[in-house]
Amino acid sequence: VQLQAFGGGLVQAGGSLRLSCTAAGSTGTVNAFGWYRQAPGKQREQVAIIGSGGRIIYADSVKGRFTITGDNAKNAVYLQMNSLKPEDTAVYYCLLVPRIGSDYWGQGTLVTVSS
Repeated sequence: VQLQAFGGGLVQAGGSLRLSCTAAGSTGTVNAFGWYRQAPGKQREQVAIIGSGGRIIYADSVKGRFTITGDNAKNAVYLQMNSLKPEDTAVYYCLLVPRIGSDYWGQGTLVTVSS
């Protein structure tokens, strides 16, 4: 399974971006599919994830601003990011957790929010 993430870029504070991640290959049953991010000098943190049964978890820092959606038919997950802040600047990674086997990570896409 290969994950491809794209949609990052440079945006001014208050702007929006939409990230996409598609999974190529046979994923089997998926337990979770979502997004993490890692800012310079910081640990990777969970941003938003869709769990089994469609349960969605957001980091407190993005609640009300980011929306995660999934498309099972396309094996894809999306992250709509609105009202972006400079502190959202990070490399964003998508993660797929299969029911069986190891987790899969995308290559990361850089989001830079200027003040």
